[in-house]
Amino acid sequence: MAVPDRARVVIVGGGITGASLLYHLAHEGWTDTLLVEKAELTSGSTWHAAGQVTHSVSSYTLATFRKYACELYASLEAETGVATTWHRCGSFRVAYEPVEVDWLRGQLGLADYVGNEMHWVDKAFIAEKHPFYDVDQIVGAVFTPNDGHVDPSGATNALVAGARARGARVSRRNRVLNISRRPTADGGGFDVVTEQGTIEAEHVVNAAGCYAHRVAAMVGLSVPMANALHTYLLTTPIPEFASLDHELPVMRDDYLSGYVRQEQESGLIGIYEQVDAEAAWVGPDHPEGPDWSLESPLFPADYDRIGFWLERAFERVPILAEHGIKQVIRGAIAHTPDGEPLLGPSGVPNFWQLVGVQVGIADGPGLGRELARWMVHGETGVSLRAYDARRFGFVPPDDAVRYGRIKGTEDYEFRHQTPIPGLEHPAERPYRPTPLVERFRDRGAVFTQVYGWERPKWYPTVAGLPQTDVVAFRHTDWFEPVRDEVRAVRERVGILDSTAFAKFELTGPDAAEVLDRLTTNTLPAVGRIGLTYLLTPTGRIEGEMTVTRLPADDGADHFYLVSAAVGEQKDREFFETHWPTIDGRPAGAELRVVSSDYGVITVAGPVSRELLARCTSASLDNDSFRWLAAQVIDVAGVQTRALRVGFVGELGWELHVSTDQLGVVYDALWSAGEDLGVANVGNHALDSLRMEKGYRISRDLTHDVGPDEAGLDLFVKTDHPAKGDFVGRDALLARRAAASSGEYPYRWRLAYLAVDTDVADVHGSDAVYRVNGDGVNGDGAPTGRPIGLVTTGAYGYTVDQGLAFAYLAPEHCRPGTELSVRVIGEQRPARVLGEAIYDPASSRLRM
Repeated sequence: MAVPDRARVVIVGGGITGASLLYHLAHEGWTDTLLVEKAELTSGSTWHAAGQVTHSVSSYTLATFRKYACELYASLEAETGVATTWHRCGSFRVAYEPVEVDWLRGQLGLADYVGNEMHWVDKAFIAEKHPFYDVDQIVGAVFTPNDGHVDPSGATNALVAGARARGARVSRRNRVLNISRRPTADGGGFDVVTEQGTIEAEHVVNAAGCYAHRVAAMVGLSVPMANALHTYLLTTPIPEFASLDHELPVMRDDYLSGYVRQEQESGLIGIYEQVDAEAAWVGPDHPEGPDWSLESPLFPADYDRIGFWLERAFERVPILAEHGIKQVIRGAIAHTPDGEPLLGPSGVPNFWQLVGVQVGIADGPGLGRELARWMVHGETGVSLRAYDARRFGFVPPDDAVRYGRIKGTEDYEFRHQTPIPGLEHPAERPYRPTPLVERFRDRGAVFTQVYGWERPKWYPTVAGLPQTDVVAFRHTDWFEPVRDEVRAVRERVGILDSTAFAKFELTGPDAAEVLDRLTTNTLPAVGRIGLTYLLTPTGRIEGEMTVTRLPADDGADHFYLVSAAVGEQKDREFFETHWPTIDGRPAGAELRVVSSDYGVITVAGPVSRELLARCTSASLDNDSFRWLAAQVIDVAGVQTRALRVGFVGELGWELHVSTDQLGVVYDALWSAGEDLGVANVGNHALDSLRMEKGYRISRDLTHDVGPDEAGLDLFVKTDHPAKGDFVGRDALLARRAAASSGEYPYRWRLAYLAVDTDVADVHGSDAVYRVNGDGVNGDGAPTGRPIGLVTTGAYGYTVDQGLAFAYLAPEHCRPGTELSVRVIGEQRPARVLGEAIYDPASSRLRM
């Protein structure tokens, strides 16, 4: 077919994800769409996928995606008439070690909440379902009977058929040559130049799989990822399989670092090698990645790389070793640095990303559905915060290929290693070190990473332990040393490196007007600090930031904005996208990203005033320097923006200084505070301190909830006389009106919980149940369906209490309500708290 002159949406890439988006856009009512594929559909990574879908996952978003994928594949053939050959054979994810048991049993509550059938079973049950599997060393497994596998090409073609039946179009054998922005005066959008003609498009979606970076580069963007080579093998036919009256379940097993299943009468073995993995199309011969001429590429088998794991597969299923290998499939699969897709807005208006998807068959349906909702309606049904396409904005475009190859290949090697909370991936670390990293390392720190910034996690050598990180689902070696770090902040004074914040300068004669129209709270006075929120046009939570109003020599407004590290590109784009006009002209102000210009040291604790006073001549008493005040002062001879604010619930200051002077300030504070018992404090302690104060973080405030559901009423001024209109206000008011009339019942509210734990802390996606006297199931879980899920949690050392945030059905959020939380699969008593469990009046902040 000839390409049309215009289309509302052009999707670049004809694999499972591009097809899914085309299908779901059509179902949402957008049919003026065109999918452009350079070769045939599925001729990239999709065609050689193993095609499997499992419900065994650890996040709410993924759990909903997997549920949807299984339901869609089971129904798609009837809808479209195209065969998908969906096999509902079930699967096991097996465990050998206690940490694997904790991880898998921890999924049970999440599955229960989402409605995905999952059971913890013993080795006898596994042997009954899979009589050829050696279960002697296995402790148990999660059994997910609704798992299955599908023909990747059939599923993709069925999705395309469903979209075309509603009016969507497809252009095959047609490579995209260039994508250019159209002038705003001409209506904006893009000219998509293809081999068969140029299409004027309002939206363009990059779903180009292994070619994602090359397509993104057409609009000046980069995609850090690796095209990691994955191998699976097919045996010759096995007579014992042919004689079965049922299909064997899929076996996922970290011992062999992969999976084993039946493929018709043969065995299929998939391997994710944990060392020496290889990425395709790298080096000087491939500066931009794969060549455009490639079609359905495969690579030679490399038994040296997979041999160790293949032998383990033969150990577990000895019958496979008795038969020859008839075919080896070794193809490239996209892996991002953290293994999650890049989805959503890209930083270029109306250019969307749907790339870096390592398990497209399993997640493609959900990703396509949610991106279609985002594009059509401006909001999604579940949070996609972890998939934000801008989260690697700290990587310079000229380093994206190298960084993506190294980190993406590393992620591939972790694919079949237990995802223990806090498990660090060490390659390319540190990437954004502050001048304090070596000082902290010398004092015994181990590190984590936030938006590329290296920051201390905890200090094992202070407690006499080796300088090695330890991770687990249960309390482990860091648990008691972190108690000492928390005690230092509560009783003396602690120092934290808070440089990882995203930081912005907003200046100019109209800066106040810009901020007023884009944020939810009233603006602070000069020299004061306020907390405010950014909302999407549909009234959901986009971001959170502190606003400091600084004095300006020229009389113009000067605001210093600080938000979460991962919000750097997202928040900047929010301002640029919604930048207001005044009297028909763009508002006269400038927004600058200054994240790397300023380092931040937090000094907090009851003697922090005394410590800071030893390094400055500024008056720090309450009359001279109030809580939520900001001043420019001299600290150790360095000009410092001192903000009397913090995230730990104690008297303290954030000291924002030129990054190159950060070491000078730290050294002075450390030297001045040694006799005061000053201590370095890491991320684990910070999490405990903020949970005791009931402070939310970005994982508690996602774009699938609104400020009313998250309990942010105090900071959202919809009717304040000093507050004008702002982005999302009308949608928020409309939703409130609908809720009052009963037309829109709120799905959930954010509750603050005390959880009685003794050996393990609460983590995200733990299920919450109402205690109703119905009893307890045999596996230790409460009867009845869960009423919500935990977003974040930590142990509160000061109060000796496990703590968590959770979104619950609203009727269960009353303070004092008795609940239970399913922690590593076990029921733990919990109750709803009505206020911060530590210093609810915030008197210590005002000391």
